[in-house]
Amino acid sequence: MPDKITVRPLTSGDEAEWRRLWTGYLEYYETSVPEEVYTTTFARLLSADHPNQNALLALQDGQPVGLVHYIYHPHNWKVEEVCYLQDLYADPAARGTGVGRRLIEAVYAAADADGRPSVYWMTQDFNATARHLYDRIATLTPFIKYAR
Repeated sequence: MPDKITVRPLTSGDEAEWRRLWTGYLEYYETSVPEEVYTTTFARLLSADHPNQNALLALQDGQPVGLVHYIYHPHNWKVEEVCYLQDLYADPAARGTGVGRRLIEAVYAAADADGRPSVYWMTQDFNATARHLYDRIATLTPFIKYAR
């Protein structure tokens, strides 16, 4: 039985495990990014110059098994900024153990503490496993995403 799942902010010593987890996330969505994006994103997630970009790691038995990236931004329909949960990933070996729920709940708590109570995210319609969790802890909206 694994130890309790803990969630903590990303640190500079986490780069290799963060990279492993984010690569798994990108591969799940059948995409990749160039090395420059890895290095720039990691630096931004740790930089005081980018306080609206944030990352948390989930650990099980002391080992990183999940990550979440979230971004605060202004919203024209609200006075306070909102929170976009951009990337959420649990290592396949840790799925079903509560990693995803703990990461989302940690983002909810951080957003509340930072005065940004509105949290939203997107997923692909075929992501049935994740959607099963999302349906229990959030409200499905009718919006469809378009991109250029």
